[in-house]
Amino acid sequence: MTISEINEEDRQWEGPCSQLMQNSFIFQAKIAEQVPKVINGNGIRITVENPENGKITDVIDGMTGAAVGSLGWGDPEVVEIINRAARNTFYSYPAILGNEYSEELAKFYISNSPPNAFAAALWTLSGSEANENELKIIRQYHVEKGNFNKTKFISRKTSYHGFTLGALSISSNARAEMFQEILLPQNQCLKMEACYPYRNKADNETLVQYSDRLLLELEMMILKEDPKTIGAVILETLPGTSLGTSPPTPGYLLGIRKLCTKYDILFMLDEVMCGTGRANPNGGLNCWENYLSPEEGPDIQSVGKTLGSGYVTIAGVLLSPKVRNVFIEGSGSILGSHTYSCHAFNCFVALEIQKRVKKLKLTENIFKMGNYMGELLIEKLVDTAIVGDIRGLGGFWSLELVKNSQTKEIFPLSSNMAYRLQDKCFENGLNIMGTQGCANGSGDIILLAPAFIVTKDDIEAIVHIVYMSIKDLEQELMDEGIL
Repeated sequence: MTISEINEEDRQWEGPCSQLMQNSFIFQAKIAEQVPKVINGNGIRITVENPENGKITDVIDGMTGAAVGSLGWGDPEVVEIINRAARNTFYSYPAILGNEYSEELAKFYISNSPPNAFAAALWTLSGSEANENELKIIRQYHVEKGNFNKTKFISRKTSYHGFTLGALSISSNARAEMFQEILLPQNQCLKMEACYPYRNKADNETLVQYSDRLLLELEMMILKEDPKTIGAVILETLPGTSLGTSPPTPGYLLGIRKLCTKYDILFMLDEVMCGTGRANPNGGLNCWENYLSPEEGPDIQSVGKTLGSGYVTIAGVLLSPKVRNVFIEGSGSILGSHTYSCHAFNCFVALEIQKRVKKLKLTENIFKMGNYMGELLIEKLVDTAIVGDIRGLGGFWSLELVKNSQTKEIFPLSSNMAYRLQDKCFENGLNIMGTQGCANGSGDIILLAPAFIVTKDDIEAIVHIVYMSIKDLEQELMDEGIL
């Protein structure tokens, strides 16, 4: 049965909605109309139905939604996992009762991270919720230590940490600006420069010198605000939808780690999109392992997306031994809880998915295949006119689109170039994500984050469609007199 047929049956139902003459009943995205529906998934492919005309399209899912996919779609083993979870798990309110599956998932993540990197975990329903909880944990951590004035957070310009008010407060993009009047004060949520060498590194700087300049600017900000007032420095290890996957430059993450240690500030990494195996060099879970040794890891970290591979809604907070010990030696408890935190069903499914990913060595596969995708993009797109930069790591890559690759001139925001390329890729059989705002609120990027199961042939097909779609768009732009 197609979505169109289901919708026709819906209109025949007797009940309150049967009398409402409206196209969609979902208050999200395009409110007055239905967006295309995913009606099937198989491996790296999804089947999408256009609700307006019923047209069915089968495409490669090059982005797995918002970088959530690890196992791929329609995995028959996951169906069995979900059935077992339904039979063997029961709800427990986390403020009073626990369950073994949340404990086991925490032990799995901790034991598959570098030794002594993490000591505890809190499981949530989304990355936004994870980051929201982290702000409260950071505050309580400093209160437990008697540092009552540490109420400020330093995050980065052109960043995204979620859509709740606290997460938006530490973000910096158009989504956050829209709600600025009801967010935490800007003098409490400070913003340092993003690590964005494509546009912000001076021509006469090396990458190391650029890192040093950013670190000096951060330290000057800490000193100006008073280190005794700074609770945490917060950043995405490998940025996602706001900046595009711009990797940290040499010495950058380590320098921030050292500054946080020097001034008794918590070092928080957001790995909701880039973590849990998407960009790990060691067959493990954390993206920061590309840049930091085990003893240099974050004090607190958010994870999500591929944790449940899109089959369950789960994300989490990971805490270092240092942070956990402060709570243990202090009040011994954490304030507050969410109704569905550490939900047994979600934790059961996520744990079994992660075990399957590990058994099949899919983290190793996506790191190898993802880097091959990056190399192939750089090789194949060298003769394109509108691709200014290709950047990323492992299974997470982005292309920045420009009007002039020599001057890095951006397209007008109103041209919606990222979305035009997104639509062009879809027409040619590939689902990607287009976003805007990487360059001071303007600029266009597209992102790629395929499932961990991709093969060499899959990668070559993805890159071919991206190339073909860019060439199609360039021809349109020339016909329109834009290029």
